[in-house]
Amino acid sequence: MPSKPWHRYPALGGVLFVGLLATAAMGLARLPWLVSLRISPLVAGIVLGMIVANTLRSRIPAAWRPGILFMAKRILRVAIILYGFRLTMQQVADVGLAGLSVSVVMLSSTFLLGVLFGLKVLRMDRDTALLTASGASVCGAAAVLATDSVLKAEPHKGAVAVSTVVLFGTIAMFVYPPIYASGILGIDPATFGIYVGGSVHEVAQVVAAGSAIEGAVDNAVIVKMTRVMLIAPMLIILGLVLSGGRGTGEDESGGVRVVIPWFAVGFVGVVAFNSLHLLPDAVTRGLIQFDTFLLTLAMTALGLETTIDKFKQVGLKPFYLALAMFGWLLVAGYFVTRAALHLF
Repeated sequence: MPSKPWHRYPALGGVLFVGLLATAAMGLARLPWLVSLRISPLVAGIVLGMIVANTLRSRIPAAWRPGILFMAKRILRVAIILYGFRLTMQQVADVGLAGLSVSVVMLSSTFLLGVLFGLKVLRMDRDTALLTASGASVCGAAAVLATDSVLKAEPHKGAVAVSTVVLFGTIAMFVYPPIYASGILGIDPATFGIYVGGSVHEVAQVVAAGSAIEGAVDNAVIVKMTRVMLIAPMLIILGLVLSGGRGTGEDESGGVRVVIPWFAVGFVGVVAFNSLHLLPDAVTRGLIQFDTFLLTLAMTALGLETTIDKFKQVGLKPFYLALAMFGWLLVAGYFVTRAALHLF
């Protein structure tokens, strides 16, 4: 009797297992009560993976782990490239210099301050600090995954960073609209939209916070997607900065070889191609749905590599760092938005 493929190639068992869990996560994310909470398939995937990791880990064959890691690392890069089908260059142009400047200033300041605070004040390890800072400064879970592809960090560190993004992004989703309604901000809905798009973590959370105020959501989404697009230059710069460390090698002449995250370049290329509108809308929507599934696969695999013991190893420092960045985004985001609109 012929052996099954996953018997001959054990890693394939891990790939299929991740695929099964990710499919379940996609289904769970469609449940009405989870939809009302803006829980994306990515978040459902990492939570489901973590539940399995902390309850049934001993039953998962060790030979499956290479397949699980393949989904967490390799498939992720393809997913980040395809993420570009969500964006167009026109969206960046529509928001104007004010929205673009808010995106650039908030991304760069949040990332730099987050990394410095994490490394110098909290004495965190480099990878956890970078992953947590990227999640807060760019676009939540997707940014953590993209940054992890540059760092090649231990999987549980990415899961810890994603957890902080989910927590504080959810808090922001419920905090921003009441603050606006109180009148203390003194801004109109369109300006509030720019403020939300420039300072709230996840795309879904931006949509939720922006939709709560009539006339705010369009600007919120456009500014947020501009922040998402900026992940490509951020990753290229990060790759260059880290080229003196683990992210480099030596070429044949003995010199230092700079490792550039080419998937980030691919991401920009896809955005540029998508801006030409050469594909039918139905095809583009299909690619976005497929990309969401790939991202869910990667998140689920990260969850499978995350156990309570690993959370204990990193302690509360990522939480403190995420809290500090949340405060910075909430306060500085407002003043940067006001300044940008005054200048442009």
